[in-house]
Amino acid sequence: MAKVQEIHHNGVNLSTQRTFGTKFTSGLKETFFPDDPFRQITEEEKSSRRCIKGVQYFVPIFEWLPNYTLRLFFSDLIAGLTIASLAIPQGISYAKLANLPPLVGLYSSFVPPLVYAVFGSSRHMAVGTIAAASLLIGNTISTVADHETEPALYLHLIFTTTFVTGVFQTCLGFFRLGILVDFFSHSTITGFMGGTAVILILQQLKGIFGMKHFATKTNLVAVIEGIFTNRQEIRWETAVLGIFFLIFLQFTRHLRVKKPKLFWVSAIAPMTTVVIGGIFTYLVKGQNHGIQIVGHLDKGLNPISIQYLTFDKRYLPAVMRAGLITGVLSLAEGIAIGRSFSVTDNTPHDGNKEMIAFGLMNLFGSFTSCYLTSGPFSKTAVNYNAGCKTAMANVVQAIIMALTLQFFAPLFSNTPLVALSAIIVSAMLGLINYTEVIYLFKVDKFDFVICMSAFLGVTFISMDMGLMISVGLGLLRGLLYTARPAACRLGKLPDSGLYRDVEQYSNASTVPGVLIILVGSPVYFSNSTYLKERILRYIQSEQSSSGNTVEYVILDLTGVTSIDTTAIEGLLETSKILERKGIKMSLVNPRLEVMEKLLASKFVEHIGKEAFYLNLDDAVIASQYSLRTSKTNNNDDTV
Repeated sequence: MAKVQEIHHNGVNLSTQRTFGTKFTSGLKETFFPDDPFRQITEEEKSSRRCIKGVQYFVPIFEWLPNYTLRLFFSDLIAGLTIASLAIPQGISYAKLANLPPLVGLYSSFVPPLVYAVFGSSRHMAVGTIAAASLLIGNTISTVADHETEPALYLHLIFTTTFVTGVFQTCLGFFRLGILVDFFSHSTITGFMGGTAVILILQQLKGIFGMKHFATKTNLVAVIEGIFTNRQEIRWETAVLGIFFLIFLQFTRHLRVKKPKLFWVSAIAPMTTVVIGGIFTYLVKGQNHGIQIVGHLDKGLNPISIQYLTFDKRYLPAVMRAGLITGVLSLAEGIAIGRSFSVTDNTPHDGNKEMIAFGLMNLFGSFTSCYLTSGPFSKTAVNYNAGCKTAMANVVQAIIMALTLQFFAPLFSNTPLVALSAIIVSAMLGLINYTEVIYLFKVDKFDFVICMSAFLGVTFISMDMGLMISVGLGLLRGLLYTARPAACRLGKLPDSGLYRDVEQYSNASTVPGVLIILVGSPVYFSNSTYLKERILRYIQSEQSSSGNTVEYVILDLTGVTSIDTTAIEGLLETSKILERKGIKMSLVNPRLEVMEKLLASKFVEHIGKEAFYLNLDDAVIASQYSLRTSKTNNNDDTV
């Protein structure tokens, strides 16, 4: 009986201590494998089945392809044809943003979708180039190579940047470091995409106005100065044509919102714009009227580019910066988009598999004359609305793109640049999510500040600076949460037996002489001093407001998931301070990891095993009993 009392004092387990190996394995699993991804493999009894499950896990196409049916293919065929019609104008347009030949944009919608179909886990993701990354990668590489005077070097550095991005993304997925992407909060992405949309729209004014000279920087002030300086180059013919195309594209987007079943109208609108623009320019001989065109496009599939990868130390810093920033950015956007559609349709989605898939498609893309690709929201939304069922839709898109490259590429040579500019402007207008900004302002002012810092930073400074400012504010907020752990005073709700925050529930009753404090987060070196001061301040506040002398402090540690040695010393110091004031301290429900460290540090011996309780009721009852006993003894002494 004494042994049982020793092990479970007041119901608290004071003996269980795991070995270092067990704790290390558990921590490693929670950090890198929180979703227990290999459970389905280990559950299989036969080694052959485990092998099959392993292959299916690492190469997802083998999971859905054996059960693929003709009915599913018809759905994917329609979706693939739809996104292919969007991929052609987007590929040409976004390549223009990165100062690349149009064919590179088309190449990027052939090989990467095939790679994603094999390794991707999302059923709805549509692979293609993305506007923000196109502009960012172009601006960064332009600092070390000029696309006009050194086109070959510039193109080779773009391929090298794509290679760096692929290696980086693959490593993140292989080592399961998706936690890094989580530092891009929803408010950061909202502000960044909005700011990027603004500067992309401003950049397209060059094409809309038919100007040949423009600002060399992307920020708002530089663009306005560039337009004003070169205002004599503005062509009214191009401007009228651009406004017409933009009105048409926006009308189709409006139609899709009003009548979702007509989504296909807005999906084929960019392709329609390219075709009509090309025919119109050819018939009226637009070049004679200042309407610039794409120019000659060669037939043929992607040429091999692995031999063009350049790792010269003169260019490597810019290549690494562009590769890493665009890599994380495209992952954050692609994974968020894939996750949202998987939740909507209740289909599988694995973030780490997505990282590997994105990395491999950029890796193979860099070998086959492609530049950075991801899962753009516009194309994925169209793919979902078109009724796609599996990643086969990407295969259909790739086949259509291959046919286009092999036979029809020269037909797009008369495409007016103003049509591509109108397509980009129309797409970017949908990225300015002002309703989400209003929502952030109403719900969380700090999130609103993070969002606006990204938006204003991108708009007025640069894309990378705006992103870093916003991420920095997000990290600062995380540090503030860590440095100032959540704590509150608890009281008992009538007729329920539950203890809740007295500020939130005004009818919660407190026990005179007993102060119950909930610590709701891990306690570390950065917040242990604050916690000590907060406890002392609660005591002063309680005594001044109620007039009762606090004799017992009960700390509810249910929410404390971990603790370090500095925090343990801080708790011991707090206990000693309270003891000098004649106040006893009790701890309720310490978690396993916390209890292990309290035992190993001899904290339990210093404070006494009797100070630990399994639940708040036991601690409160024990303190009330002690208070009554103390008062009785005092009365006896007085008598």
